[in-house]
Amino acid sequence: MASNDPKKAGGGGGGSGFFASLASSISNLGSVMTKSVNGLVPYEGLEVINPEGSTDDAAEEASRGRWKQEDRDGYWKMMQKYIGSDVTSMVTLPVIIFEPMTMLQKMAELMEYSHLLDMADKTEDPYMRMVYASSWAISVYYAFQRTWKPFNPILGETYEMANYNGVNFISEQVSHHPPMSAGHAENEHFTYDCTSKLKTKFLGNSIDVYPVGRTRVTLKRDGVVLDLVPPLTKVHNLIFGRTWVDSPGEMVMTNLITGDKVVLYFQPCGWFGSGRYEVDGYVYNASEEPKILMTGKWNESMSYQPCDGEGEPLPGTELKEVWKLADVPKDDKYQYTHFAHKINSFDTAPKKLLPSDSRLRPDRYALEMGDMSKSGYEKSSMEERQRAEKRTREEKGQGFTPKWFDITEEVTPTPWGDLEVYQFNGKYSEHRAAADNSEDNTDPKSIEFNPWQFHDLST
Repeated sequence: MASNDPKKAGGGGGGSGFFASLASSISNLGSVMTKSVNGLVPYEGLEVINPEGSTDDAAEEASRGRWKQEDRDGYWKMMQKYIGSDVTSMVTLPVIIFEPMTMLQKMAELMEYSHLLDMADKTEDPYMRMVYASSWAISVYYAFQRTWKPFNPILGETYEMANYNGVNFISEQVSHHPPMSAGHAENEHFTYDCTSKLKTKFLGNSIDVYPVGRTRVTLKRDGVVLDLVPPLTKVHNLIFGRTWVDSPGEMVMTNLITGDKVVLYFQPCGWFGSGRYEVDGYVYNASEEPKILMTGKWNESMSYQPCDGEGEPLPGTELKEVWKLADVPKDDKYQYTHFAHKINSFDTAPKKLLPSDSRLRPDRYALEMGDMSKSGYEKSSMEERQRAEKRTREEKGQGFTPKWFDITEEVTPTPWGDLEVYQFNGKYSEHRAAADNSEDNTDPKSIEFNPWQFHDLST
């Protein structure tokens, strides 16, 4: 919960001006939860929330969504026993809820507005640095609100993106139980490093997703290190009603060198969509004094304005836009941005693509081609192959070792649990330099997907 004192860096609300509505929006959360149908016969405990309506249309909302009634009813019966559980890797999910992209690719979507990190590196104003960097962190939420689930990566799977705005990106699935991914990106202005481990709580018709991860950005000019702690994500109407996503709570970005901090509050959705998408907060100095207010919507734009010690705009200043959502395709089946389509295509693939790359997954490709039956078959086949690989490693007394990231001895605390940290080992940079200089011009589409440690399990 945000503090009611705008001068305290632990919160982003209270007072007047841009943030006068925060207290009422927070209290509105209770109202949001009453917009549900509890005990909808015969679905005891079912909760359905229409983000654009009120209590009156929740029952009607329950009949909507992408599921056929018979599939929806059957899946609800199967999933009831998991209510209250972390279902990150314990449930086999149907392809009907998937998009043709993996979690490793979705990590790369943070790079769409990477020019904001370039600007953070270039500016000499320490507070504008935080404005640019935190706006970059917010910019991905439009993509993250998609209601389709990405595929879970196979252990050892990778994703590469080459030279997008000068950025090279690599991610790898470094653990299967628990599911963990590591990512690294770099250009002349910054490096980005992330270890990600998702933790979930299944609530019946909704799920809370806790980002148990560590995200660090290093700005190269001054060696500034920025640490990001995002809010949790809530996915509503998983089975009954139209699925939608919200991320209520605080995002905190801290300059680990100077102590400057940004605290941004993502308002929860209220009745008839009130407060939905809205983000408000401040840039604070190391003494927890507000210096710049920030306001906007994570699905549209963010703006900033210098403020006084009470958090009020300085006389003679005005709001200035720092980030704006780029044009997006209309009526896109999976709600993809243009950048998401680039990520999924081979246009952003480097020369001599790794055979473990997500683009090459047969289940992902089949879904992209609209063959849901083949996608489901390929998904099941790969999951069984993954289990067979695990048995083989155990029989041989071998553990799995990632190729491009090394586990460290560091365990970092997060708001949702401790996290083992992986670090980029630099080997990919050497591999990429050699590949780029090679004469191998193999069509990447012809490469067989192969993340496996043991290619032929029969041996």
